[in-house]
Amino acid sequence: MKDLKKFNIPFVGLKEGNHLFEYDIDNTFFESFNFDEFESSSIQIRLNFLKKSTLFELGFEANGYVEVPCDVTTELYKQEVTTSLPLVVKFGPEFNDDNEEILILPHEAYEFNVSQFIYEMIVLSIPNKRVHPKVLDGTMESEALKKLKELEIKKEKTVEKTD
Repeated sequence: MKDLKKFNIPFVGLKEGNHLFEYDIDNTFFESFNFDEFESSSIQIRLNFLKKSTLFELGFEANGYVEVPCDVTTELYKQEVTTSLPLVVKFGPEFNDDNEEILILPHEAYEFNVSQFIYEMIVLSIPNKRVHPKVLDGTMESEALKKLKELEIKKEKTVEKTD
């Protein structure tokens, strides 16, 4: 988890107002979470951090791609990642992240790490069923598709008997 220190935001020294944090995400980021479903990745994160006197408003934006295998053909393709996540950070007696839109930090906190929010935002933005764009538009040529076409169940024409 040492690799994730760059995602620590020491908010105590920040003035009130807007602050911009930018991160470049690749597979080493996901390896820190023991997540290996992406062959490669390149995602740019922009975090707009608005510090107010009693709370923080965070707006995460992710743009880039992850390379994943197609569920139909197993061919690798680049799945576009374009997503955002709003988060409000308040202070309370103890840490609480039960609500997905509000994070409560203890009063004595002076920094917090945003890597978990970035990780979840990206992973949850990837569709459950991953289909190569060329499969969808019908231009994909692959052995897997040929075999599926060959094994496809075809309707038989039945002749109705009349008595």
